[in-house]
Amino acid sequence: MREDQYRRLQDLEEKLTDEVLREADPDTWTAPGVQAKDLTQQDRGDRYWCKKNAVATISLAIRIGSLIGMVQRNGPTGGADPEEEGENPMEAEIREAEAEAKKLLAKMQKAGRVRSGT
Repeated sequence: MREDQYRRLQDLEEKLTDEVLREADPDTWTAPGVQAKDLTQQDRGDRYWCKKNAVATISLAIRIGSLIGMVQRNGPTGGADPEEEGENPMEAEIREAEAEAKKLLAKMQKAGRVRSGT
């Protein structure tokens, strides 16, 4: 992994942590302070979506943190000689994490559209 990629991952982890703190705050969810029994069906669905979005952001932050930890433990080449293996294993893991994040985001967006129409 290149040094600039590593620094970008660190910056991204910090941004995601800030976002987690915002998204996980119940005061930012739909109908803050309202008892669950008093929520409308729309409010319940929106609040549920807020919670799911916070969990997805936490998951992404954890994965990015894991990548950073792996680099710290194994060094920038992931413990291997990059010339020997052809492709840096960290780049493959980053690509996999990005693909998983895209799938999760698409799934959440699809679920959000379904709920907002009901």
